[in-house]
Amino acid sequence: MRIRLKPIDQQTIVITGASSGNGLAAALEAARRGAAVVLVARNGKSLERIERDIVASGGRATSVAVDVASRGAAEEIVAKAVADFGGFDSWVNNAAAGVYGTLEQVPVEDHERIFAVNYFGTLYACLAAARHLKERGGGAIVNVGSILGDRAIIQQGPYSASKHAIQGLTDTLRMELEHQGAGISVTLVKPGGCGTPYPEHARNYMDNPPRIPQPLYHPDIIADAILFACTHRKRSIYVGGGGVAASLVGQLAPRITDLVMEAIGTRMQQEPGDAGDPAMRDNLYRPKADGEVSGTQKNWVRRSSVAVALQKPSRGMWLGAAAAIGAAALVAARIGKAGEAER
Repeated sequence: MRIRLKPIDQQTIVITGASSGNGLAAALEAARRGAAVVLVARNGKSLERIERDIVASGGRATSVAVDVASRGAAEEIVAKAVADFGGFDSWVNNAAAGVYGTLEQVPVEDHERIFAVNYFGTLYACLAAARHLKERGGGAIVNVGSILGDRAIIQQGPYSASKHAIQGLTDTLRMELEHQGAGISVTLVKPGGCGTPYPEHARNYMDNPPRIPQPLYHPDIIADAILFACTHRKRSIYVGGGGVAASLVGQLAPRITDLVMEAIGTRMQQEPGDAGDPAMRDNLYRPKADGEVSGTQKNWVRRSSVAVALQKPSRGMWLGAAAAIGAAALVAARIGKAGEAER
């Protein structure tokens, strides 16, 4: 079955982790562009406020307060989307939990919780979304991974491992649905550092408050990439040139990257004296203060990403690139013929 994705203003989009950060940014932008949004997170009070704000602004929204790590949560989300909007066209798996510390410092229970949210929450959602979209005739599943799925970072082992797992899950799901002719696009969005409340929300076992190393990109950029994946068939989208560079260097020179990480990786992820809003701290097992797109630490964030722009060229850009390649090939052929004549 050919994959046909609707314009944003004709879609209903499910977004998990929609109470803060990238998920909230994606939900607000989707609603602004005319989509109906199904907001999913654990913090029911924050979701209710966000839903009210969207509706008051003329948008369409509903919300489901569930823990995506719980079995049955995905089916509850599907039921809510069907009841309120007749179903959905795209499902965005953005919900994630984080922890800072060495593998030895982090208790096994916390490792398990990270995988319960990040991997199994995504797995449950992918299976439920695929079932619904097959019946609906197609759509999009967008998983939000990380450049840490390409290259692990010191002090975030459990999170890095879970994002590696999501890479494998996403690739497998894409192949299986394509083989079945399901008409479902499967995209992995890979952000670099984002200016979200992630450091405040993460559990921390380091001596100083955690931070995300620069360069940081505003959540609106990640939201734009997510919504592009809801309307265009893409295998993956990297967000942020810094993340692309880190991923490439990590794969091309892994040993050197190891040594750099060992030398400065811990220091790069610590922010002495700036822990952000204490009410947000550590939401690993239960929700804390929520409802913000950006983090509360004092960080400079980039408002644009050339990397994202280059990964979603217009048809005109593709035609221009093809014409340039054709012209270059023609010139090369003529030069080659001239060289043969001289010989």
